[in-house]
Amino acid sequence: MDIIEPNGNADFEWATRLNRLVLNIIGVWPNAHKNAYDKFLSNLHVTFVIAIILFVGEIPAIHSLVRTWGDLISMIDNLQFSLPLTIAIIKLIDIWSKKTDLLMAINMIAEDWIKEKTNKERCIMIKQAQNARIITIVCCLFMFLAGCLVAILPCFGTTVRYITNVTDPVKILPLQTQYIYDKNRSPYYELTYAAQVVLLIVTAASYSGIDNLLGLLIFHLCGQMENLKERITNIKQFKNFNSGLAVIVKDHIRLTKFFDIVESTFTILLLGLLLYFGTLFCLYGFLIVAVLTEGKEMSLFRLIYLISIVLNVCGHMCLYCVVGEILVAQCEGLYRAAYNYEWYKLNPEEARSLIIIMIRANKTLHITAGKMFPMTLSMFCNLIKTSAGYVSVLLARQG
Repeated sequence: MDIIEPNGNADFEWATRLNRLVLNIIGVWPNAHKNAYDKFLSNLHVTFVIAIILFVGEIPAIHSLVRTWGDLISMIDNLQFSLPLTIAIIKLIDIWSKKTDLLMAINMIAEDWIKEKTNKERCIMIKQAQNARIITIVCCLFMFLAGCLVAILPCFGTTVRYITNVTDPVKILPLQTQYIYDKNRSPYYELTYAAQVVLLIVTAASYSGIDNLLGLLIFHLCGQMENLKERITNIKQFKNFNSGLAVIVKDHIRLTKFFDIVESTFTILLLGLLLYFGTLFCLYGFLIVAVLTEGKEMSLFRLIYLISIVLNVCGHMCLYCVVGEILVAQCEGLYRAAYNYEWYKLNPEEARSLIIIMIRANKTLHITAGKMFPMTLSMFCNLIKTSAGYVSVLLARQG
């Protein structure tokens, strides 16, 4: 086989640099701690981020929700911020608790880049890394656009939020919140404004960075599955059939272990995200439909913000389903490669060994939500259809 020298460190750094930068903001990038003090600082970092989200955003937002209860538009405006804050906290805690397992997965990726590979295998890995990087950049751009509209416009006396006399009597803040102190007085207003800007940064990093980490892991797994399929197709290039088959079986077991780490880390989180996405999609759908059909007043900036957030939320949920669909396709391709091999040209012992590969490859690897719902494009379409049906319920409630 045409083997090239291992030069994977640079490629691996290139593929993960942006993900590492975003997750280091919130302190959950999987790192091997050098000592107990280093681990303490990492845990303190995450605790501080959770405290910011909780005390600067989540609790004041719930306080504001209670005060505006009964006004559907105000409640929806509140939930469009408080729900992402809740999800950001859940994501942080989940990934924080699984950092050790994720470190194993990241190390396995590094090993795959370092080990010897053919030119074709290296090109496949680079292609998958580029896919993950493009998705990360696009998601970060949408987050940056939405964050700028929320954080900067209040400086000029306008906002993308729905203003109420209850929570915004004098000065406008980026988020609809209610504090125990008078936020309209200086310097409380300025300090609160700065705290909410920091809150938006860490929340965006928590929300988008963890989603993109899943994309990075699954795209790498898909690349390795594709490489494994090529090895099965070209197994004749090994000097010995049984030794080549043993290498393939070993790699497949290793990839299955890699998948188990990813699945156990994200499955409960995905279940919560299904409920979150369905709820948020209904809320945004109601606001946009109400504007277009009932002539409700809405500024251009707020309409742009709502559209960007809908695209962002749909894009992140679609990311889960797309990578799940791609993984299923790669697993099926691996099975077909073993099934279509010219087994009738092998001796009986070698043919029986090939059946073992077919049996193992026949088990498709599904990313699931709560071990129940496979994340595929058909599931995403059904979720959109179901969520859209509830928009009419909200419109009837408003009417």
